[in-house]
Order: sequence, then C-alpha cells, then structure tokens
Amino acid sequence: MKTESKNQVLMTKRVAERWLREVSFPEYRIRVLYGAQEIRNLASLLYSFRDGKVAMKGVPRVADLGVASSFDGLELWSKDHDGLMALGQWFEKRGFETTGIWE
Repeated sequence: MKTESKNQVLMTKRVAERWLREVSFPEYRIRVLYGAQEIRNLASLLYSFRDGKVAMKGVPRVADLGVASSFDGLELWSKDHDGLMALGQWFEKRGFETTGIWE
C-alpha cells in the first residue's frame, strides 16, 4: 500500500508541473519614481494608454499593462518585455528615475 501512495504523489506532482508550465508566463516589472516631478493622474494616463485611447510617441501599445500607484511612484508590469522597456525609456527621457526587474 505504501508504493501505491508514493505513485499517487508522483503523479500529482507531474500533473501540477504540467499545469504550471501551461498557465505560467514571464512577467516584467518596472518602477517609476516621481522625484521632484509629480504629474497628477499619471496612473489614469497609463490606463488610457493601455486601453488604446492615448498614444505615446515611440512606445508600442502594451495591452496587458498593470499599474499600481503609491506615494512615491508607480509600479508597472506586463508580459511584453519590449513594450515595457520602451515605456521605461519614455519616462527616462522626461526626467523620471526608473528601476526594473527583467526576469
């Protein structure tokens, strides 16, 4: 009976691993710090950008962009590595400080 239980555990682990490989994806994050420049409604601008209502010069639309606002900046995340890097460069050109997690 012990071997039967052990086989069930191994099967469960394999099924869970297969499921995780199918549904998981890499996610990239970038943090934009306000610094001396504080722009009101920056999160709202990014929501409109994500939804295709606003265009940003040189930045491709990031359809799955996530935005979280805090007192000192914004945290942005997406599966689109190139789009998020372009968005980070857009902010840097305008004097914002950014940090990123790319893996």
